[in-house]
Amino acid sequence: MEAVTIKNNRPVAIWLYIGVGMLIIQVLLGGITRLTGSGLSITEWQPILGAFPPMNQQAWEKAFEGYKQIAQYKYINNHFSLSDFKFIFFWEWLHRDWARLMGVVFLIPFIYFIVKKRINESMIRPMAILFVLGALQGLIGWIMVASGLNEENLYVNHIRLAVHFISALVLLCYVFWFAMKLSVPPAEVQTVPSLRKLNVWLLALLVVQLIYGAFMAGLHTALVANTWPDINGAWVPSGMFVQGGFATDIAHNPITIQFIHRGLAYLITILIAIWWWKAAKTPANSLLHAIRYLPLLLVLLQVLLGVLTLLNSQVKIPITFGILHQAVGMLLLLSLIWTLFLSQGRKSVAR
Repeated sequence: MEAVTIKNNRPVAIWLYIGVGMLIIQVLLGGITRLTGSGLSITEWQPILGAFPPMNQQAWEKAFEGYKQIAQYKYINNHFSLSDFKFIFFWEWLHRDWARLMGVVFLIPFIYFIVKKRINESMIRPMAILFVLGALQGLIGWIMVASGLNEENLYVNHIRLAVHFISALVLLCYVFWFAMKLSVPPAEVQTVPSLRKLNVWLLALLVVQLIYGAFMAGLHTALVANTWPDINGAWVPSGMFVQGGFATDIAHNPITIQFIHRGLAYLITILIAIWWWKAAKTPANSLLHAIRYLPLLLVLLQVLLGVLTLLNSQVKIPITFGILHQAVGMLLLLSLIWTLFLSQGRKSVAR
């Protein structure tokens, strides 16, 4: 009966896995948008009409004029020609249009599966939550962009950027977990309480780390200390607690943020190595045992990419290294979601 259920759910699971892939691309497009300074190029929120870029010279001039009214243009990009503006406009437009495309890819098959009765009653509530999370993500994105559409701020607020980033990852993990519930055989789920507990702690630390990664991107923190393994010649840099309070420094002080981000990277690497060692004791023929190397390999690659991003951050943060660093961070997150699912115990898996 379980095998039949999984087989029947396969089209829905494939649809959800496609959604996972599209969400990864969307987050990476957001990273490119950030690294190219494109996020504030579209100054209007038009969910429907905004699907099309300006279609003639007059429309382009109007869009460019809107960009000229904000601080980013006045104080950083006032040398921009219309051609320069079209370049940054493209990345923000593609980021928004990919979100619209995801909405279509999620909605149309959802309707089709309901008509074909591929979605049963137990799936309706998770599907509703999925659509609510998707809509909320779009709203958070606009609130983030709006924080930079003024004559004072040069960039979007880095805390709102982090909220936007983490909410996207919540949606990504939710869709991935839902897909696994429909596709992973119950026999592959192991009961390993100690491993599962460590996995949960790793995920909690990784979420904090990803928040600080967003802070790093939002404040261009790599540029204030681009040496390694030391931080501007010191293991514990000066200037970490000079902004008037502990909470202010850990959330706004670039050098403090980078120190925390680096320290968390080392801690997470050590804990994943311990997790890998403990996971070797799982049954040799289990899927969990087979993929136990994945988080360790990804975290080592992630640290390497982080170091390369730092060392190559001179005037600007290198786009290639920055995006690869972000991509591997997401894959590391998904690998730990996968291992958590496989170690949660049979009794907690519902079909």
